[in-house]
Amino acid sequence: MMLTTITTDRLILRPLTLDDAEAAFKWTGDERVAKYMIYSTHESVETTKKWLRTVRSTDTAFEFGFVRKSDNKLIGSGGIRLKDDGFWEFGYNFRYDCWGIGYATEASKAMIELVRSKYGNVKLMAECAAENTASAHVIEKCGLEFKRYGEYSSYDGLKIFKAKIYESR
Repeated sequence: MMLTTITTDRLILRPLTLDDAEAAFKWTGDERVAKYMIYSTHESVETTKKWLRTVRSTDTAFEFGFVRKSDNKLIGSGGIRLKDDGFWEFGYNFRYDCWGIGYATEASKAMIELVRSKYGNVKLMAECAAENTASAHVIEKCGLEFKRYGEYSSYDGLKIFKAKIYESR
């Protein structure tokens, strides 16, 4: 599997490595960022390293670190993967100080474009916590439309969220 790197106007999407642990901990260890995520807030850089050891890209799952071009800093991560139901699902996570300036939309559109360039006009889906209006806005800007409500829970089962589920038109 060839590791993929994508360049956008402001970001470089590249594979994550164990060397990214300190930078990644800036968002994985921030409870404001973890609030709606399926992971619990990381208690230490060691927890982030454990997670990074599990991150793998395949031909049907692309995982990226998001690097800001202007200062070469890792500011987030995300991916797009083919699910069993035939939909490609994407998601993202950014440092709190990088919210609200379009990085999530820019990164998501780049991941969608990558998959479409490889596999054609695929079906897309994404979901977010119903009260996470910022993420809902990103998903809509990527061309998906709200289909239904559902729910999702954190890996540890401690958090359960009402979710908004979006699909491509």
